Amino acid sequence: MQGNKSKLSLVMIAIFVATFMTSVETTIITTALPTIISKMNGLSMQSWVFSMYLLSTSVSTPIYGKLSDKIGRKPIFIVGIIVFSVGSLLCGISPNIYLLILFRGIQGIGAGAIMPITFTIIADLFEYERRAKMMALNNTAWGISALFGPILGGFIVDKLNWHWIFFINVPLGILVLILVVFGLRENVKEMEKYPIDYKGILSLSFTLVSVLVVLQMFGNNQIHLKWLIVLIAIAIISTGIFFLSEKNAKDPIIPLSLFQNQLFTIQILTALLLSGIQIGFQTYFPIWLQSIYKVSASVAGLAVTPSPVMWLITSFFVGSLITKTTPKLITIPCVMIMGLSYIPLIFTTNNFSMIVFYVISGITGAGLGIVITMNIVISQRVVSQKNMGVSSSMLTLGRTLGQTLMTGIFGLIFNLSINNGITNDKQTSLEQINKFISSASNEHFNKLTSENMDNIVINAMHSVFGVILLLFLVILILNIFDKNKKIID
Repeated sequence: MQGNKSKLSLVMIAIFVATFMTSVETTIITTALPTIISKMNGLSMQSWVFSMYLLSTSVSTPIYGKLSDKIGRKPIFIVGIIVFSVGSLLCGISPNIYLLILFRGIQGIGAGAIMPITFTIIADLFEYERRAKMMALNNTAWGISALFGPILGGFIVDKLNWHWIFFINVPLGILVLILVVFGLRENVKEMEKYPIDYKGILSLSFTLVSVLVVLQMFGNNQIHLKWLIVLIAIAIISTGIFFLSEKNAKDPIIPLSLFQNQLFTIQILTALLLSGIQIGFQTYFPIWLQSIYKVSASVAGLAVTPSPVMWLITSFFVGSLITKTTPKLITIPCVMIMGLSYIPLIFTTNNFSMIVFYVISGITGAGLGIVITMNIVISQRVVSQKNMGVSSSMLTLGRTLGQTLMTGIFGLIFNLSINNGITNDKQTSLEQINKFISSASNEHFNKLTSENMDNIVINAMHSVFGVILLLFLVILILNIFDKNKKIID
């Protein structure tokens, strides 16, 4: 990569804006989702609004990473920006929930190019001594998006309409495109050439898609035995093909040899499960507050904001912690504290103090800031220098997969509980729940109907956060069995 300081500045601004644009997409929509599903009568499909974006991102990320090594960072980055911006525009004009889900997939395909290549471009532009500083600077874009995304989402829904949640990305995408086209220079001849692991990419894609569709079928109570058997068979066969192809591939999309290191495996799995928990509370806290407490989207969004604030603060302590104790002795206390804070959520009523949601959000952010930051540092440290980039991409992919899979599972549990509540109540319909779920709805219900729907939604929330408590337990067990007794320095 070549260029003077002014062009470097242009590129860094472009990378910063692109990182913000893609990362805010997973937070800004949390406060808008109740309004969107209410307007589109899409409660039964709400999990797919998240999972389709995360699925297409996780599947496309390694593909773009390989292509950028073959034909260069710049063209792939430009393609990603264009696809993401077009996807955003299409999401904004979606007339129904099904097209919105489809266009969210297009958004995710674009994001799959943007997120990994921003780090690769930084690595190309800067020597190792400056690289960490530049990456840390770029990471503040994520912090800003996590902090202000829910607030911005609530403000846009309250003052404009939900369509602008997506339209806002279009001018940002155009800005990034201009900066990259005129600021980024690269020598493609210097790029190393790697064979693309097509079998690994396709088999991983089939596995993820089939698993998510099965989860959605259960969530919608639309279980067709024939299709269920076909999808499970596809998942099993494609998983087998994936493992075989990764063993034989010259440059596998996921090098399985890395998982022979137990400490590395535990870091990846811990980050995967914690990322699933993260997407759970970010999704269901705003829905809970809007439907039960009838607060505005802006106020509901504030319940998520303590998390990124505490995340940014506690992440600064990781450097000193990992030099004084072992990874498991950092993870276990943090996970126990987070898990204990969630216990009240499975016993709550509609009289539960709303302040507790903010407290739980802050505790979660503090724990995630320590543990996930440590997961990144340790997973990079315990592999060889030549696998440093692979370990970073593996942890990123693991976090995305965790969010993708758990979004589907939480949606399944939530929808099953809602449907079960409607069946038992017999006086409440799914259409009424769709309208009840958003504080922006103008629909008025009598006291008895409102109380019944309160109970149905709260029971569904109890089920979701019961699963989250089980995830905390799995993380604890996973780290208890960590055999490493040495400080990683």
